[in-house]
Amino acid sequence: MSEAAGIVVALQANYLDVELDQAPEQGPSRLLCTRRTRLSHRGEAVHVGDRVRVEAIDPVQARAVVSGVEPRSSWLTRPQVANVSLVVVALAVDQPAFDPDQASRFLLTAERTGLPVQLLLTKGDLVEEDQRSDLVERLMGWGYDAWVVSSQTGAGIDALRQRLQDTELAVLCGPSGVGKSSVLNRLMPHLALRVGAVSGRLQRGRHTTRHVELFPIAPGARVADTPGFNRPDLPDDPSELGVLFPELRTQLSPWPCRFRNCLHRQEPGCGINRDWERFAFYEDALQECSDLSRPSRAG
Repeated sequence: MSEAAGIVVALQANYLDVELDQAPEQGPSRLLCTRRTRLSHRGEAVHVGDRVRVEAIDPVQARAVVSGVEPRSSWLTRPQVANVSLVVVALAVDQPAFDPDQASRFLLTAERTGLPVQLLLTKGDLVEEDQRSDLVERLMGWGYDAWVVSSQTGAGIDALRQRLQDTELAVLCGPSGVGKSSVLNRLMPHLALRVGAVSGRLQRGRHTTRHVELFPIAPGARVADTPGFNRPDLPDDPSELGVLFPELRTQLSPWPCRFRNCLHRQEPGCGINRDWERFAFYEDALQECSDLSRPSRAG
């Protein structure tokens, strides 16, 4: 077997783990690969999720060389994953406490991909049912039908598994310490991924996932576990911000604002309703984006 096709399922340093579409008879299905130098010369980076061609396969050592990269259907910059079909934003209901500002930043980052976004609330066993219901109802006001799961009790895990099994490549992302790896361990117990405690003083999780890796959850379906981070950046252009809020997007869809360059803050004549919970956050985010995009003056 001189050539084959596969998908990059992990990347560390200069090596890539490639899972073959069709493993050779009595041969390895996963290969440790390097890249052809010509890929670098052409400026072709290789990332987790990329569909690739491999050659110079050594079935004894389970080694090969990536010789080409197929065009991507989608691309995430943080975390860096190719060919994603669903972005799952994981946020804890407690430990760490739910932070609306942080949650909004992660959701905005997910919305910027242009891909379907699913909000997942983890550690549902840590609060009472009425608190869970209140939070789910609150997030419906943001435009999200949030799923609540518990990796301790298993509540909601079966429904999540079914959704992920119907998805070619889902990325599970969110802040450190919300229990992404614990959820994956519950979904796929054989993984035995490392999990860490949450700092009591800072309410921040320890980074137990160090790199992006894809795990098969069903034939043709994979889930990406990603390193946590705690403060995603906002878009550089303030004009891009409005469509990233489902609450504002639904208003603009049936009745677009008559001003082409309106930012929907307090402009005279803007017909957008400002009576929604995250409007104050939207205004603050607009100001932050404006400050970041404004050229700095030397001296």
